[in-house]
Amino acid sequence: MGPSLIALEHVGCGYGAGPVIEDVSIAIEPGDFVGIVGPSGSGKTTALRVMLGTVAPTYGEIWRRPGLRIGYVPQVETIDWSFPVTVFDVVAMSIARPRFRRLTADDRSRVRAVIDRIGLQGVHDRHISKLSGGQQQRVFIARALAQRPELLVLDEPASGVDVATRHELLHLLADLHHDGLPILLTTHDINGLAAHLPRLVCFNRTVIADGPPERVLHPYVLERTYGAPMDVLQHGGMPVVLEHRGHGAHVTRSAERTA
Repeated sequence: MGPSLIALEHVGCGYGAGPVIEDVSIAIEPGDFVGIVGPSGSGKTTALRVMLGTVAPTYGEIWRRPGLRIGYVPQVETIDWSFPVTVFDVVAMSIARPRFRRLTADDRSRVRAVIDRIGLQGVHDRHISKLSGGQQQRVFIARALAQRPELLVLDEPASGVDVATRHELLHLLADLHHDGLPILLTTHDINGLAAHLPRLVCFNRTVIADGPPERVLHPYVLERTYGAPMDVLQHGGMPVVLEHRGHGAHVTRSAERTA
């Protein structure tokens, strides 16, 4: 477990009405770009919260690298976009915590640099409600990056965004990973996001399969993950997942959005 950034061994967790995740073993390694993929309600977010330490497990062992700095990007649906703050304010808050100290000149330069780094030049003073969906997502990625994390964690970053925004997000995350930042995310979007990642963890209450897309995106694994028969085709050297219906197959909703 030592070399890992975070490792779970046989972890279970519930909220009183029964287990949400069971017997979960997973390790996040330096250099990883990994997506936990599964249907809504499968426990992906709970597993993420256990890894972050915001939810205590019922049983099992958790190991985190001592002093590990984690930058967290929540689901955009949980954010109050009417709150009267600018792009600069949102990013600066991550530096001013936990005592909300006054920003130094170096702090302000750092905030401006990270905003520019993720492609938001010229909108530093714009209210967050006036941004596009893709820009709003980038603001909270910038907020996480301003903390100089050793691991970037995103919960459903592609939820509710259009095809173009999803492609921009994927390219941005790929660039950050290329620069040496390990990335962990959850998603239910197989074709639009998950299939493009180097490592996938297919998840439904527990780990169903773990590995590169070409190895884990198989009908048997996907049926265990999503509870329904699925077919997998190869298109342009990449797997494309389709819902299986009778003698035919239909592209899943995530694939329809990608087409």
